[in-house]
Amino acid sequence: MMTAHEALTLQMLEWIQARPHLYADVLEVWRTTCPRLSIWEDACADGLIECPQGYAGPVAVSAKGRTLLSASRLGKACLAR
Repeated sequence: MMTAHEALTLQMLEWIQARPHLYADVLEVWRTTCPRLSIWEDACADGLIECPQGYAGPVAVSAKGRTLLSASRLGKACLAR
């Protein structure tokens, strides 16, 4: 069973991958002060996202993040059978 943290992380990665978002926009939506649900901060620390142009540019899902998304989608497909 997936934890709330894992589900929110996948939701954030899917949201970022769906269309370009600037760093400031992503922070506005996903940054938190709750230590139990630090989705943005943990994704950064885990290397799931990248900011190739720094704080002023767009945020992208990293190769590691795309692998996690693919594995999640594969798992959902297997469960649906």
